[in-house]
Amino acid sequence: MTIPHMAKDDYYELLGVDKGATADELKKAYRKKAVQYHPDKNPGNKEAEEMFKKISHAYEVLTDPDKRAAYDRYGAAAFEGAGAGMRGPGGMGGGFHDPFDIFREVFGQQGGGGGSIFEEMFGGAGGARDGSRDGSDLRYDLEITLEDAARGLEKEISFRKNVTCERCDGTGAEPGSKRVTCSTCRGAGQIRRSGGIITFTQTCPTCGGVGTKVEKPCTVCRGEGRVPKTTKLNVRIPAGVDTGSRLRSTGNGEAGIAGGRAGDLYIVLSVKEHELFERQGEDLFCEIPIKFTLATLGGNIEVPTLFGKASLKIPTGTQSGTTFRLRGKGMPSLRGGHQGDQLVRMHVEVPQTLTPEQRKLLEEFARISGDANEPTSRTFFEKAKKFF
Repeated sequence: MTIPHMAKDDYYELLGVDKGATADELKKAYRKKAVQYHPDKNPGNKEAEEMFKKISHAYEVLTDPDKRAAYDRYGAAAFEGAGAGMRGPGGMGGGFHDPFDIFREVFGQQGGGGGSIFEEMFGGAGGARDGSRDGSDLRYDLEITLEDAARGLEKEISFRKNVTCERCDGTGAEPGSKRVTCSTCRGAGQIRRSGGIITFTQTCPTCGGVGTKVEKPCTVCRGEGRVPKTTKLNVRIPAGVDTGSRLRSTGNGEAGIAGGRAGDLYIVLSVKEHELFERQGEDLFCEIPIKFTLATLGGNIEVPTLFGKASLKIPTGTQSGTTFRLRGKGMPSLRGGHQGDQLVRMHVEVPQTLTPEQRKLLEEFARISGDANEPTSRTFFEKAKKFF
């Protein structure tokens, strides 16, 4: 990029306007030049960076009536003694111009709920010199069932928050009124108090450091720009969430003040304990009681899952505590493309009461099997010998 060289920095020529330019013409010209020479568009270009500083200073001077009058009379020499460039509240003239305010107008709010790219880069504060302030983020705790977590769902939630006042459209000013320069700090946003040889600077108590105040506060929100209201919102909960999962709903937090960005809403989930299933990551565990005859003889049973019933084959001689795996019957992955398993642990039930016929048959079975003389497994005694 070729940087034009101006003779002794004529502020009007820097911005490309004539001496009779209006405030709107100055803003449009500065907007165009600032975008053209901003360092982000010209990385490593020192001349562009210097030009950006010059046009920012020119815009600051020409948009302040007192500074513009001094410049028109004495030229740039009127500011050389006070330090050129951008100055804070203690600089000449008092009325500090934030050169990034115009970028908030040019680029607006970015996607994803964040502030403008320039506010993020330069650490934009919650309150701006136009009185705007970003809204706070909110938290909503939501409890769901394990079935809901496995399938996903849409749920309507209701909560109370501050929303933009409809009467003043969030400005805090009564319709027909406007923001005026704070009479206490004269637009500086700060006041100075003398304590002997030490001078203290503090935030202006009248305008809260903004430098301006509402001429006539809105009769509905009393100048706040927001009013409390119960809000309903449909939330989509994806399959696979777990306790502690957070969902972010951009822009559904507290409304900003005077055009500030709305905060975000964070839905924090907790999953209820299930009476049958225990969750471990993406896998589910459950214990199924079976008759000792089924465990002995083998067979097929139906077991419950979160997605309906599933058939499970029980081999002959299944022991209590044996665990079987049902592939793909666990929890879905939040990232998709994967499903956990369901682990089914067998608990063999022993009958507590027997009919005379059942007892007779079991005694006969024990006699034939030799269990009447050796009620404990031979394998156990072989393993236990080393302890005696």
